[in-house]
Amino acid sequence: MSYLDSLAEPHILFDREYRIVAANQAYLQQFAPMGGSVVGQTCFAVSHHFDVPCDQAGESCPLSRARATGQRERVLHLHHTPRGEEYVNIELTPISNAAGEQVYFTEKMVALKVARGKPAAQGLIGRAPAFQRMMELVSRVAPSQATVLLLGESGTGKELVARAVHEASPRADRALVPVECSSLTETLFESELFGHERGAFTGASTSRAGLVEAASGGTLFLDEVGDIPLTMQVKLLRLLESGTYRRVGSTEVRHADIRVVAATHRPLEQMVREGKFREDLYFRLSTFPIALPPLRDRAADIPMLAEALLRRVVPGRRLSLSHEATLCLAQQPFPGNVRELRNLLERTALLCDGHTIEAAHLELALGSARGAPREGGGLSALARGMPSSAAPLPPPPQSLHDIELAVLREQVRQHRGGRAELAVKLGISERSLYRKLKALEALDQADGGRN
Repeated sequence: MSYLDSLAEPHILFDREYRIVAANQAYLQQFAPMGGSVVGQTCFAVSHHFDVPCDQAGESCPLSRARATGQRERVLHLHHTPRGEEYVNIELTPISNAAGEQVYFTEKMVALKVARGKPAAQGLIGRAPAFQRMMELVSRVAPSQATVLLLGESGTGKELVARAVHEASPRADRALVPVECSSLTETLFESELFGHERGAFTGASTSRAGLVEAASGGTLFLDEVGDIPLTMQVKLLRLLESGTYRRVGSTEVRHADIRVVAATHRPLEQMVREGKFREDLYFRLSTFPIALPPLRDRAADIPMLAEALLRRVVPGRRLSLSHEATLCLAQQPFPGNVRELRNLLERTALLCDGHTIEAAHLELALGSARGAPREGGGLSALARGMPSSAAPLPPPPQSLHDIELAVLREQVRQHRGGRAELAVKLGISERSLYRKLKALEALDQADGGRN
């Protein structure tokens, strides 16, 4: 305990049966229930509110992995804390006895403040497995100096993820400087990125520092790097390879103290094969690629995303979504991903005069985007109050958990395949789906008993 208490980071010590035998003060202050003790409880019960170990509940378990590998293991978990659910970096270290048997385990926990598993006023939000896999990669690469390449469809939040990488890095107290590559012409690109000297070209009446200098000590974010002109790619390659550059019109070699994060929605590998993107630059940029999941692969996140986005687009109003409106959102394809969801909610908020967004408001918002109200489909039928062959909708829920179960009930009603296919569609593991179906079954049985 003296050793654990000397550590600044939260630590717990537990045995092979997952029972916590010690926790330092840093852990008790940040993660323990208010005024409660965790000694004697299992780690999965305290952190996840599970009644079985993580690997039996559809999650990765660092203890079971450490037993298999015999070495330290790291994972990113969504933990229950006094502040609600938070993403926490877990570093588990096995402790062996004289015979080489693992008898105890320590866990160091560091909260990842750039993402939440609940609606929040800012930052990344999500809890679907695809989102958690992405955040685990972010948490691993952020503390390093490695160049990161973010790959994903338009609207998946690449700039937010770039900011998450920056804010979880040692450079967080310096600037994150974005470069909109798609908006820069070939003649402007070099000057904007590297700066220029007085008289370097017509109109250059003074010397000017470039964005690379503005990002000194921090992170340079190259957004839509696939749009960089081919003739300019070699100059960017020199910056990445040597860390040096020259201002336009200058012979002086300058050194850049920057970390580079790049992003694109374009297929760079295909562009390399077609000769539209330099192969050597592609390999320099893709030291650590991270694929951002589209919204269709994390459909279970839509209710909490919608709640959070409403707070952001109309901060001065206390707007909420009705049960039917939430179901309607969950059924939309959203090819524009989170950006499209945000735009739809902002448009819908303008069409709603009250405090609750109904399915009819969503219908009007979708119709205004397409030129006319949609005909057919679940949304139009719900908005017009038309009868449906489905069972009557349950009463409006009182919590996000109830909304999630209601969305699941509707997805189960519409699904025609097996459980594995439904899990993929919802963006969750099959074990997680099993647990949610059991919860839904218990809720339905309780409702049946009351009726």
